Amino acid sequence: MSIHEVFMPALSSTMTEGKIVSWIKSPGDKVEKGETVVVVESDKADMDVETFYEGYLAHIIVQSGESAPVGSAIAYIAETEAEIATAKNLANSGSVTTTTTPEPVAATAPVETSTFATQNGSNHQEGRLVISPRARKLAKELKVDLTTLKGSGPYGRIVAEDVESAVSKTKPTAPAPKPAPALPVPVATPAPAPILSGQTVPLTTFQNAVVRNMVASLAVPVFRVGYTITTDGLDKLYKQIKSKGVTMTALLAKAVAVTLQKHPLLNASYSDQGIVYHSGINISVAVAMDDGGLITPVLQNADIVDIYSLSRTWKSLVERARVKQLQPEEYNSGTFTLSNLGMFGVDTFDAILPPGQGSILAIGASRPQVVATSEGLLGMGQQMQVNITCDHRIIYGAHAAAFLQDLAKLIETNPQSLTM
Repeated sequence: MSIHEVFMPALSSTMTEGKIVSWIKSPGDKVEKGETVVVVESDKADMDVETFYEGYLAHIIVQSGESAPVGSAIAYIAETEAEIATAKNLANSGSVTTTTTPEPVAATAPVETSTFATQNGSNHQEGRLVISPRARKLAKELKVDLTTLKGSGPYGRIVAEDVESAVSKTKPTAPAPKPAPALPVPVATPAPAPILSGQTVPLTTFQNAVVRNMVASLAVPVFRVGYTITTDGLDKLYKQIKSKGVTMTALLAKAVAVTLQKHPLLNASYSDQGIVYHSGINISVAVAMDDGGLITPVLQNADIVDIYSLSRTWKSLVERARVKQLQPEEYNSGTFTLSNLGMFGVDTFDAILPPGQGSILAIGASRPQVVATSEGLLGMGQQMQVNITCDHRIIYGAHAAAFLQDLAKLIETNPQSLTM
């Protein structure tokens, strides 16, 4: 006889509790190995949680819309239909001892001990693989043997990039094009009740995550440097390639990433052991969520990915961010952040430094201004104000100024290089 506890998974390093968005399975339903049984909301995304056991969902402890601490039991799975009643009795009597360890762990109960593995669990838990749904789908399409891969995701989880890397290694001359991830169907949620005057509305999980991050940022000594950049050349380039799906966000991210190649300190971060120089240039871009909160989808290796692929990736990231279906590595792997309020007509603003990063660049609107020409005459030009916020423990004013100077030079004199 075997009854397995389903634990609230740790979907990010900062997650202390999770909220049940919906149960995919109902009590009494048959569950297959590797099948999604529940959708959990972390501080940044909704994540599918899978089981590696066949059996029946016997009893749900935490209902949809309710929250539970990471590591606590949220349901029981019975291996046979005959054991469903036993699981319910155990739940009602409180006989099962629930652990509070934030990793998937063995259940302690007067039944056979076994492990429930989550989507974000150990990659080789008892010889089993933990694979993201996107990676599993992609591996099937590209005929990749998942057992040969080493996961690069959180806790060794195999993600889509691992599958793509395996394909590119086997076909170096003609790597398979990255398929656009299928946009998941969002879980149906009730429309929010109208807000009444004088009402106190609890913060969402996303908003609470922003609060924690902003409070942590207050402990970091920062400084800010502003710069004016003429954007005529960049605007002209954008008009030329906009029809090919290129976005201004991708162009700005590419320009920043290429400039960071010359200024690795601006892409670094502080740690108690010293300065952490990151191996990749991963550009986070702040996106406001419709239902409150803020998320920063990441354009990974933006300095070496071509502008057209970068734009397609950005479109996919934003679409999946809106329905809270980003994988953790798609929003927590940034090394430098952009915050662009120029689209709202904002001239200039200061951005708050994200935890774990050394710099964030605030971008204002590009507006027509009277400028001096190289011939000493007056003319009209498009200009935007940018302000960089830096961690003063590792980055100094001269470093930030040199970075902005090179960024302006690239945008003003050689924007065409961004398409190469």
